[in-house]
Amino acid sequence: MTWAKRHPRARYDLTGSNLLPCSVDEFPGAREALELWGPNDEGYAPLLAAIAARYGTSAERVATAPGASGANFLALAALVRPGDTVLVETPGYDPQAGAARFLGAEVHTFARAFEDGFALDPGRVEAALAPRTRAIVLTRPHNPSGVLPALDALDEIGRIAERVGARVIVDEVYLDAVPDADTSPAALRSDVFVTTNSLTKSYGLSGLRAGWVIAAPEVIRAVRRARDVVDAVGAFPSERLALLAFEHIEALRTRARAILDPNNARVRAFVEGRKELEWVRPAGGAVAFPRFRDGRAAEPFVRYAAEREDVGVVPGRFFGDTRHFRIAMGGPTDALEGGLAALSRALDESA
Repeated sequence: MTWAKRHPRARYDLTGSNLLPCSVDEFPGAREALELWGPNDEGYAPLLAAIAARYGTSAERVATAPGASGANFLALAALVRPGDTVLVETPGYDPQAGAARFLGAEVHTFARAFEDGFALDPGRVEAALAPRTRAIVLTRPHNPSGVLPALDALDEIGRIAERVGARVIVDEVYLDAVPDADTSPAALRSDVFVTTNSLTKSYGLSGLRAGWVIAAPEVIRAVRRARDVVDAVGAFPSERLALLAFEHIEALRTRARAILDPNNARVRAFVEGRKELEWVRPAGGAVAFPRFRDGRAAEPFVRYAAEREDVGVVPGRFFGDTRHFRIAMGGPTDALEGGLAALSRALDESA
């Protein structure tokens, strides 16, 4: 995240993975709904009810959070104590491991291998267990590759976690952006799962910082107590506007599809049209994770493309694999097209 905030901005910036921000004019009723104060000591009750209704659960199983990153942090804070072990996937989303370390946990990794299509392998998770493993953290779909895990593998990891008294935190922030996917939260499959999500990646409302946790009631109570020492309560204007978003959630999802579907097709044509690159095709979402076929490190190319063609992509080292780079495809189509053309020129020039 430090690199994401501080790296020089390119003309074609394909680094940020948020969906193209939704404007006030694209968000019906936003101006009229804005309020500065309301009762939200344990989360704004109408918002908790709306999240619960959307995902087929009850409000006692929902806690609000400051974005998906905040939801991940609060879930870990509720479950993990100093000296515990947290398992995270590699390649993976670095702030998840960072939050665990910040809380005093020891971080172990398990592989999601390119050669296996970035699939979830319960055997690798089981082999990485330690005596004090209290949480297993994974992404659905996988960040950075966009691959959906098989549900039977997810369920087996849940059974492994139950045997050792751990929980499985499943970050589903990209899930609603995957076409034709089963978007039922993992937390509804078993109480061993803890789902985190937000309105950011799938709906273009990153500025609201409107996230949530879905879990067993005892976990939700612990999440709310953890929040008491972080920011006590959510920002009420954000929670009020998040409620409005859930009232228009299908329209927002249609908008997202209109952005992501053609952008996914453009990235697919680019990657599969370049003989130097290979990938595991993402199921959807807003990110792709190609690599060089010859196994070279990607970062020299990333620097070259930024310096010579003014296009930015994310070096794979931030996700734990130096051979890859991540392309964001949730932004404006013209910027993506310009960025992909610039990447093609950089590939030709650096050959």
